[in-house]
Amino acid sequence: MISLEKLDSAGLARETEALAGVLHACVHDGASVGFAWPFPLEEARAFWTGPVASALAKRGRHVLAARLGGRVVGTAQLDCAAMPNQHHRADVMKVLVHPGARRRGIARLLMLELETIARAEGRWLLVLDTRVGDPAQAMYEALGYSLAGIIPGYARAPDGSDRYDATAYMFKDLQA
Repeated sequence: MISLEKLDSAGLARETEALAGVLHACVHDGASVGFAWPFPLEEARAFWTGPVASALAKRGRHVLAARLGGRVVGTAQLDCAAMPNQHHRADVMKVLVHPGARRRGIARLLMLELETIARAEGRWLLVLDTRVGDPAQAMYEALGYSLAGIIPGYARAPDGSDRYDATAYMFKDLQA
């Protein structure tokens, strides 16, 4: 059974190892989420204990953990810390599911919960980016996200090669 938990600072600290493991596994499986090989587990831990913990403490960030059989296998973030003229929108970030737990609807559940949180925060426009052609792009489209545009050569490939991948910027109007 899949369960979701919204983490506070204490929960993030408690789950840092599990979340670092998910991030590490995803990057090593080829996920383009801001990191490239070599990507040691220590760097994955530092992501959660540094920028994510800081953003969560400032109360602009929401962090979800997805569990399967009690084990953390997925995560997603919603960043509501926007400029004063952007209090209607939020950024969907780092939607990750461990490669061994994929194809069970976990990412979809995480996304639907982020939408629930966004509505509760008064946010009706969600934005995200994803590597063009990734399975995630198809999932976002199935959930009603629209393509705003594509930027070629946006990010270096996670395998550390000299290839640069295009990214798709997408959005969803929760009022529509």
